Amino acid sequence: MHARTMRLSGWRTACRGGALSAVVLGLYLVVPTSCTSTDPAAGVDAGPPPCEQECKDETGVRAIRETMKLIYNLTLQGKPVGEQNAAVACPKGGKAYIFGTATSNADQGTTEVKLTYEAEACAYEQRDDDADESYNVVLTGKIVQEGTLAVQPSTSTALVMKSENVTLTGMVRLPALDYRAEACKLEMTQNGNKLTATFCGRTVGVDL
Repeated sequence: MHARTMRLSGWRTACRGGALSAVVLGLYLVVPTSCTSTDPAAGVDAGPPPCEQECKDETGVRAIRETMKLIYNLTLQGKPVGEQNAAVACPKGGKAYIFGTATSNADQGTTEVKLTYEAEACAYEQRDDDADESYNVVLTGKIVQEGTLAVQPSTSTALVMKSENVTLTGMVRLPALDYRAEACKLEMTQNGNKLTATFCGRTVGVDL
């Protein structure tokens, strides 16, 4: 019997025919959504409603989650499963580290992870047609992630992410709004594309 090495690679968005030779850690996809208000009297688009603290927090926790996804994809894609320890320069400055374990289940099309992300002034910018999915932020802190990552469309992601001390600063949404959350506790869960987080004592939900 020949030993097989399982490796990490991109998330397939469509299944290929035949048996899979390895199950891999996946790239994350985000399905954009949008919401605007319309003035029925004028019959024209009135633009998005005013963005208060909850509104800004929604984009803030999205930015944290998507920065983690970026770190994951830049460091672990194409790597063998098992113990992980990698570092990466962030796109707009700073650096990040990721370490822990990741094991794949070929039958279920999932990857079990127990990983720690350490961001050191890791800067990331995302611009989107949807105002709530645009940001330019700097993330600092250590976040522990445990759970299941979906690799195949037939499976679902289920993750718990926690930190005692996270700082996120920069701009969120379009038009850009100043955002600053310093030394905050973070408790975040992802179930499928639904993200729920308590950050700085405030709870918000986001559809990824």
